[in-house]
Amino acid sequence: MKFAHACIESLAAVLPDEVWTSAEIEARLRPLYERLKLPEGRLELMTGIRERRMWAAGTRPSAASARAGRAVLARSAFRPEQIEVFLHCAVSRDMLEPATASFAHHLAGLGPRTQVFDLSNACLGFLNGLVTLAAMIDSGQIRCGMVVAGENGRPLVERTIDHLLAGDLSRNQIKPYFANLTIGSGAVGAIVCHEDLLPPGPRHRLLAGACLAATRHSELCQGDTAGEGLQMETDSEQLLAAGVQVAADTWRDFERETGWTRSTPDRFICHQVGSAHRRKLYETLGLDLERDFSTFEFLGNTGSAALPTALALAVERGELKPGQKAALLGIGSGINSLMLAVEW
Repeated sequence: MKFAHACIESLAAVLPDEVWTSAEIEARLRPLYERLKLPEGRLELMTGIRERRMWAAGTRPSAASARAGRAVLARSAFRPEQIEVFLHCAVSRDMLEPATASFAHHLAGLGPRTQVFDLSNACLGFLNGLVTLAAMIDSGQIRCGMVVAGENGRPLVERTIDHLLAGDLSRNQIKPYFANLTIGSGAVGAIVCHEDLLPPGPRHRLLAGACLAATRHSELCQGDTAGEGLQMETDSEQLLAAGVQVAADTWRDFERETGWTRSTPDRFICHQVGSAHRRKLYETLGLDLERDFSTFEFLGNTGSAALPTALALAVERGELKPGQKAALLGIGSGINSLMLAVEW
């Protein structure tokens, strides 16, 4: 896939104030740890995640997405009524109907002449939203749109802790729930527009991308509602192996589609899972780990918001500068991979 006219006009991440350290989560799980004789520090040691952030109890995904929408508008030259399409692309949703985008659109103060809908694809949702807006811009349907993702990991982590404490589970039986404890919360938004709407100067271009589906692995990570809460079970070892292989196959297509090589990007930004995933991914693809920018150490895995939040923070901290190239390496359960080439 190639893009002709689509640019990221503005980008903003919003982080919750409440910090949950891995040590604090393990303290809540102390009865389980003592019964199974699990060593303290296991969670941070295995994942590289020392803390993650959570929205206040009762926060809805739409409220988080709306905060990201307002934040990106504050950085934008566009007015709310100029946004023609509004996409909520998080894993988290308020309810099945109406679309969570409907609530977030209202809370963000956008205009009535906006096409509003949810777009969900596990941790790839936000990248899929960028591609959707870019395609609509290149086809002439719209000139400007917004994509947001407000992820609320608190209900899943809390339910997981309760489940692990309530049952008489063995070491093997707790494995499918371990990945849940890496989840955090956050929100991010981007405005994508036609290049003709931008003033002279550096433009953050969406250049090209490649995607690959390996849906034979759909059973390796599955999440759903469960009563008043959420549940998710993950075969972490198999998901890591299969996900990295899909990423390697996608990278080959990415090189052909973009004309880039491993040495082209100034920055690599991948989906933020943890240290083992990052290490295996970069080793398998033969990429330079020194050019990686990561946030999982202090944000955990924030689902669809993870990769674009890392991109936003890389820009804010001067780790991705105007004129530099970035490869966005997206992988989501399903398993699906989407990689995008951006010139900042």
